[in-house]
Amino acid sequence: MLGAGDTAKSFLGVEASLSGRKWVGPTADIDRHASAMAQQTGLPGVLCNVLVRQGVTPETAESYLAPQLRDLLPDPRSLRDMEKAAQRFLQAIKNCERIAVFGDYDVDGGASSALLLDYLRSVGLRATLYIPDRIDEGYGPNAPAMASLAADHDLIICVDCGTLSHKALAAATAADVIVLDHHLGGETLPPALAVVNPNRQDETGDLAHLCAAAVVFLMLVEANRQARAEGGATPDLLAMLDLVALATVADVAPLIGVNRALVRQGLTVMGKRARAGLVALSDVAKLDTAPSSYHLGFVMGPRVNAGGRIGQADLGARLLATDNPHDAAAMAERLDVLNTERREIEAAVRAAAIEQVESRDTSAPLIWAAGDNWHPGVVGIVASRLKETYNRPAIVIGFDENDGKGSGRSVSGVDLGASIQKLASEGLLSKGGGHKMAAGLSLTRDMLAPAMERLSDLLEKQGAGTAGPADLKLDGMLMPAAATTELIEQLENAGPFGAGARAPRFAFPDVAIGFAKRVGETHLKINFGDGMGQRIDAICFGAMETDLGKTLLEHGGKRFHLAGRLELNTWGGRRSVQLRLEDAAFA
Repeated sequence: MLGAGDTAKSFLGVEASLSGRKWVGPTADIDRHASAMAQQTGLPGVLCNVLVRQGVTPETAESYLAPQLRDLLPDPRSLRDMEKAAQRFLQAIKNCERIAVFGDYDVDGGASSALLLDYLRSVGLRATLYIPDRIDEGYGPNAPAMASLAADHDLIICVDCGTLSHKALAAATAADVIVLDHHLGGETLPPALAVVNPNRQDETGDLAHLCAAAVVFLMLVEANRQARAEGGATPDLLAMLDLVALATVADVAPLIGVNRALVRQGLTVMGKRARAGLVALSDVAKLDTAPSSYHLGFVMGPRVNAGGRIGQADLGARLLATDNPHDAAAMAERLDVLNTERREIEAAVRAAAIEQVESRDTSAPLIWAAGDNWHPGVVGIVASRLKETYNRPAIVIGFDENDGKGSGRSVSGVDLGASIQKLASEGLLSKGGGHKMAAGLSLTRDMLAPAMERLSDLLEKQGAGTAGPADLKLDGMLMPAAATTELIEQLENAGPFGAGARAPRFAFPDVAIGFAKRVGETHLKINFGDGMGQRIDAICFGAMETDLGKTLLEHGGKRFHLAGRLELNTWGGRRSVQLRLEDAAFA
């Protein structure tokens, strides 16, 4: 795939913007291939730049802009143990067995659990939902919970967890156990009837980018196939893709291949407002536009997560699974309140973590911080913020007396989960695991220094620490008159955008600011043009907390290069072009 940013030349000559970043434009190769694509297809040049950057050719452009799930969905049976898992699942349904669903407490675990509960409800069965408490039980199955569930159920399905839970699954002696997971597997599998996981060590890795909800969805596809082969009726799985889309984006799975098609179709389903929990969540968040991948990742996902982070662990999963609008409204309100509390707790931990990080070498391969009584429900979010700020893998750990629980987030090209798992196998951690971009760990105070030193060495060997502050990567240059609603709609067809498929960003060169005003406490709204007639509104969130906002607010008639993402702003039934401003530089 052709990439952007592999040239040292700055775009528009911006070596250090108002936010201190270098602007990097398309490479000469991308420009050349995009020009050829535009001539062959008649598509706008800036759209072709985006497509070429994502590995699209002129021959595949049409199908890429209109992906069909049926063409991209893999054969579920390509995953080991899939047929066995689906067969046992259908057997439990046919015999009206007692089924329990054990899920993780994050969005992916909640959505995975809700998929199974929804499917079972559609065939007239109820299942027991069990989500462990983050603080009291920690991540994944534990022996007491599994033994208790096994005593009262015939089948336990572990979703988004279980691949490394050998002792816990061994405790479920009175029930069959199926694991549907995506976390990195170990050398041996746990004692389960079936372990379906694209990240098992004996898998090809072709589907390693799937989140757990996508794995659950594939199991249900296989279950429907087997049921139809026996002449049985099957639930409508396409109606469940809203849950798969939410989990895929919230779990930061790369939006490539089938993931992209799952999210696109899921957003369409979500737009029909048929799922009580997601409708309530949209309403409490005051969403007044069609959902996008941004809303899944930054509006809905954090609210679903809030219960598992600082409140009732199963609240998010129950919200996603309920078909009762009144119950959904109450749960969504509670999650919204918890999310506000989560933000306050996160802000305090983030400030303390940054102070600690800044006292060390921020150019090291690993950024890490640890503190007493840091809430385990927010350490992962803080790690994500540190990773974004320093462009390094980051670990944040909260200690309760001698025991610490932490979370880590990685940068592209650095497999954090494998390194964490290696530390655990070497005895430098009490427990640890995850996937490439995110991981969790447990350790004691004595383990902290040697573990972080060893982890830093492992990550350095993968190339961590070689990158500087994140450059702003742009897909080209636009004049205001070219930024039309039609262009934005065409760009949206190249999406959805997120992990593994960054959103298109463009620069508007040498423009004048017509007006600038503060919006709320920290945001900035401006209007700009190039003197040729067309003017565009722009919004920059959080701008007033930085020099960027202050400089633009007090522009004094100076001209600027502006950069950001184009979006459609809907107000009063009318649609207009708006720039989500991310950076600026003096022209």
